[in-house]
Amino acid sequence: MAVVHLNKDNFKEEVLDCKEPVLVDFWATWCGPCQMVGPVVEEVAGEVTDAKICKVDVDANPELAREYRVMSIPTLMVFRDGQVAKREVGAKSKDEILQMLK
Repeated sequence: MAVVHLNKDNFKEEVLDCKEPVLVDFWATWCGPCQMVGPVVEEVAGEVTDAKICKVDVDANPELAREYRVMSIPTLMVFRDGQVAKREVGAKSKDEILQMLK
């Protein structure tokens, strides 16, 4: 499954209304650790079948970053039933990301 790029217009439909767990990667193009996590998130998206993998560019979507109190990036959040179930800040390994989704 491909990574879904989110903005304020599709966030509710893609994340909050989703029945399956959703991993959201809050990132920015200028962020070094985000560049390290990006390919890992893409890899996870290609492997998991029971979750949706999404990304939010915080520069393009500052209102979403504010709403979810993203102070440092990358911030990874897992949403279940429209609520934040897990939240991790900083670069994570593939195993750590997969563990978040369990």
